[in-house]
Amino acid sequence: MLLTRLARVSQEVAATSARSRKIALLAELFRDAEADDVPLVIPYLAGRLPQGRLGIGWKVLSRPVTPAAEPTLTVREVDARLTGLGKVSGTGSQAERARLVGELMGAATADEQRFLFGLITGEVRQGALDAVAVEGLAAATETPPADVRRAVMLAGSLQPVARALLADGPTALDRFRLTVGRPVLPMLAHTASSVAEAVAKLGACAAEEKLDGIRVQVHRDGDTVRIYTRTLDDITDRLPELTSAALELRGDRFILDGEVIAFDAAGRPRSFQEIAGRVGSRVDVATAAEQVPVSPVFFDALSVGDRDLLDLPFTERHTELARLVPEPMRVRRTLVSGPDDVRAAEDFLAETLKRGHEGVVVKALDAAYSAGRRGASWLKVKPVHTLDLVVLAVEWGHGRRTGKLSNLHLGARTADGSFAMLGKTFKGMTDAMLGWQTERLQRLAVEDDGWVVTVRPELVVEIAYDGLQRSTRYPAGVTLRFARVVRYREDKGPEEADTIETLLAAHPEVRP
Repeated sequence: MLLTRLARVSQEVAATSARSRKIALLAELFRDAEADDVPLVIPYLAGRLPQGRLGIGWKVLSRPVTPAAEPTLTVREVDARLTGLGKVSGTGSQAERARLVGELMGAATADEQRFLFGLITGEVRQGALDAVAVEGLAAATETPPADVRRAVMLAGSLQPVARALLADGPTALDRFRLTVGRPVLPMLAHTASSVAEAVAKLGACAAEEKLDGIRVQVHRDGDTVRIYTRTLDDITDRLPELTSAALELRGDRFILDGEVIAFDAAGRPRSFQEIAGRVGSRVDVATAAEQVPVSPVFFDALSVGDRDLLDLPFTERHTELARLVPEPMRVRRTLVSGPDDVRAAEDFLAETLKRGHEGVVVKALDAAYSAGRRGASWLKVKPVHTLDLVVLAVEWGHGRRTGKLSNLHLGARTADGSFAMLGKTFKGMTDAMLGWQTERLQRLAVEDDGWVVTVRPELVVEIAYDGLQRSTRYPAGVTLRFARVVRYREDKGPEEADTIETLLAAHPEVRP
């Protein structure tokens, strides 16, 4: 498939907000694609590079290159060139990367250059994500969407399912079954603003602790144990404690869903960053385990023995979980009969927060396990933190946000009256807000290098965030987790913005 075809569809998908139109565009694209194109077409549309980050700076990408007059690049040729770029290292690597980028851009038309620029910089955010692609693939192959979703869930990603469907038709889906040792995408939760809202939506339910750890899926087949993350990475060798715990359980063949967490000397949960650092450690596992010992907490069973439990109600899956897993390794929970019993769930949330956890997940008792999806039968509830911060700079957007100032650089006041950057966000903005902030921030601009617009620190914005984590990238030593815009506060001046000290006082667990 020519890259120009993909770039054009990406632009058209970005230009429409109608889900039905997005699906139709992707269905047409998939009908034209060869099976071997699919592993590239899908991540490219979602703005992902199979190679990951390539270490190509904006200065290299922004150098003007005369575009090709006619499209000749194929998606597979682009992939090969980007793979070559990713392998460049050592002395002279910077110049070699610049040369290879120049060659790639010189082979691309103007439209293809714009698409490649957004793809390599991670700015392709046109909403053509896997959920819409599943619907498009189903339409292209005349397959029931539910069958495609289930196959994707069991395969762990859309690409192998798409390749099989395009090569062999709907009967190919029979190959995808729940298998111990092969991870599946985890079920995810939507958000509710309160416990009362969650219980009102779900009726009879269970409220469980929401742990701020690393999601894990544990597979055991006899003496063999494999451990996977929510992105299906195999981390078995990094977590010997979990292997030992799995081997102590009553069953010898199962798939369990849970979290790995760690506690401090006082029995309080340690910060997410400490746990992530431990799970991410690839060397000296014994030392890491001694410094940050971790424990599993399981909350669901997907398979026990030779039984696939995915379609069973949550009540039955939990019965199987309780049979296998002793109480200390099961998540704390309370049962709620319905809206008339909401006080029980509210009390449980209060107790959970006192124990240092981040909230609760409210789960319908009759719900199946919708792997790989944000099911409406799981609703997470946690306190929302907000800050009034100052916009220090902003980046020009791409895709649907081309021509708009999008990614905000956020700062808090410091003791000397200046501002320290805490992170960036482009989330939570409506189209109207984007238009307003583009005009407003351009009036505050003091420098524009074509990528980042530095502004006078005068505009205050209210930011919601899920927590803090330590970071050496920012001057205060911390950064915001999952920051998103709530609203602009033109009624406040920059001198009324929140301070670094106030922020750190509210999060003593991450004080540098």
